[in-house]
Formats: sequence, C-alpha cells, structure tokens
Amino acid sequence: MPEVGNHAPPLSLPTDGGGHVDLTGPTVVYFYPKDDTPGCTNEGKDFSALIEEFRALGVTVIGVSRDSVKKHDRFKAKHDLKVILAADEDGVVTEAWGVWVEKQLYGRKYMGIERATFLIDGSGVVRRAWRNVRVPGHATEVLAAARDL
Repeated sequence: MPEVGNHAPPLSLPTDGGGHVDLTGPTVVYFYPKDDTPGCTNEGKDFSALIEEFRALGVTVIGVSRDSVKKHDRFKAKHDLKVILAADEDGVVTEAWGVWVEKQLYGRKYMGIERATFLIDGSGVVRRAWRNVRVPGHATEVLAAARDL
C-alpha cells in the first residue's frame, strides 16, 4: 500500500481507446469500484469537469477499476468522460496499491475496490492519499492539493 512520502507502486495498464498508461510525471490515480454505477459515474464526471485545470498544472488523471477496456470505452463515451480509464482486469495493480479489500453490504462480505485516490509528484512519490473517498467535493479537493505540488 502506498504511503505518503514513499514511491508509488508500479502502474502500467491498458486504457480506453486502445491506449496504454504508465506512471510518469505528476499524476492523480483514483481507484473506483465499477463502471457505470452512480458513485463511480459522478466521480468520473467530477474529475472530467476539472480536467483542463489538472492539465494546466501538468497533472494526468487516471481512473482505475477492474473493468475491461471495452467496458471503459462504453462508459467513457456514454458519459463524455475526459479522464484516462485504465483496466486492471487481473487485479495486480489494485492489490499492489492496497485497494483490493474486503467489503460488506447487507451483511454479505465480498472483495472489491476501495474508492481511493493518490496524488503522485513528478518523481513518483506519493504526496497525498485519500482512502474511503466520499465523492461529493472530492475532485475539487484533489485539484487544490495538486496546485501545491
């Protein structure tokens, strides 16, 4: 699990549109449970609404879930998302980043992605980490932190 002040774990994944992303330069990496669900859609829209401000700071925004590239393509097109969506289908990245956790819903326990965000500087060091994220206002808070990089 990445700790503030330490180097971020590796991140090299296929993305929407047939691309590929590696962790280079200042980056926001946000992990979300599943494409096209209410909270995940709102989070993607919130980051997308601020994408030009992140770009002006030289910060790349990457959303990561275990959904496939094909699902990411549909999700991104349906909601006009502007962020990069990376597919961690085998779960290697979500496990390395410590966000594949046991969850509970209506008394049922299951494994899933914890909604979490990491702000990485240009040297690959974690500068901020948000765990168990609540979506409203989160993207704005991350942007404010990115201004301090």
